[in-house]
Amino acid sequence: MPTVWIPALLRHLTHEQESIDVKGSTVSEVIDALDARYPGVKIRLVQADRLKPGIAVVIDSQIMRGGLSEAVSENSEVHFIPAIGGG
Repeated sequence: MPTVWIPALLRHLTHEQESIDVKGSTVSEVIDALDARYPGVKIRLVQADRLKPGIAVVIDSQIMRGGLSEAVSENSEVHFIPAIGGG
């Protein structure tokens, strides 16, 4: 199962767990599995069927641009982080 690293600002929803193994083959499925166990996670990450503005997903050390449809493998590590813009 993919391992999701929980950002500090969401740990109050996961009983302070730092990482959680959940089923899912896409980012969307992973978020749904997290939300089934810890209600409230999805609303903090998803807006109108896409990742909220300001949230980026990192899968196996790579920032992904595919959003919720991005593939996740059985042994992936998934991180949700604040997106950083620059100019």
